[in-house]
Amino acid sequence: MKTRPFGSTGIHVPVIGQGTWYLDESPRAVDALRAGIEAGMTHIDTAEMYGSGAAERAVGAAIAGQRERTFVVSKVLPHNADRSGTVAACERSLRHLGTDYIDCYLLHWPGSHPLEETFAAFDELKKHGKIRSYGVSNFDVDDLEELTRIISPDDIACNQVLYHPSERTIENRVLPWCAAHGIAVVAYSPFGHGALHAPGSTAKKNKGDTVLAQIAQAHGVSVFQVALAFVTRMPNLFAIPKAASLAHLNDNAAADELALSANEMKRLEETLPTTASSTRLPML
Repeated sequence: MKTRPFGSTGIHVPVIGQGTWYLDESPRAVDALRAGIEAGMTHIDTAEMYGSGAAERAVGAAIAGQRERTFVVSKVLPHNADRSGTVAACERSLRHLGTDYIDCYLLHWPGSHPLEETFAAFDELKKHGKIRSYGVSNFDVDDLEELTRIISPDDIACNQVLYHPSERTIENRVLPWCAAHGIAVVAYSPFGHGALHAPGSTAKKNKGDTVLAQIAQAHGVSVFQVALAFVTRMPNLFAIPKAASLAHLNDNAAADELALSANEMKRLEETLPTTASSTRLPML
């Protein structure tokens, strides 16, 4: 599995990881996560919000006995993100995960608590070895600029945002801003919720869907693999698709081997839907 430096941390992390949104803590879910780890997708993303801790517990079961192989990310909810609440939330997540540290801890989205409190707590957690790095999720450029009045961009490991072939708003401002400041960008929902249409789907398709399908057919791969290659095409991009089955997981992992030509990338960039530059950052 290809890896890249995860922002300013310098830690090499798999470009394609595993998301856990809507994941339960069933044996099937745990087995799928373990299979993903075996396939090299050791970058695992979760959050206290997902299933009110169920996803974190599933991750904890999956990484048991192989913690050092994995790069685990979790998130604090904005309404918990005052100084003491952030520390308490992290400690709950650590218990759910069955580990004594989180590799990267994020503020899930901007909230009402002052960023000074949240990031003072992050610094405290890092000082005590409970987290190794920290970052943000769903931060637009104005949010990032507000944050960099408090901390250095070098301290922001990543910004996790909505990005898939039919949702490219981050390319207008967020992606170039993060690239300029050495911040990793992690694409969540890289297939979109129902936005990506596989061949045979009866859903209405746009020109971009057709080009995705043509390129997939030319390589003998799925449209999902082409989508992952597209959303990770730049050196600061990562993706965390969720796999609902072992077959889907193996398909995601195989995208690591797909190399699209410059002409194919150009075709995709020219035909996939784009968004006006004034559009606010979307989130799910």
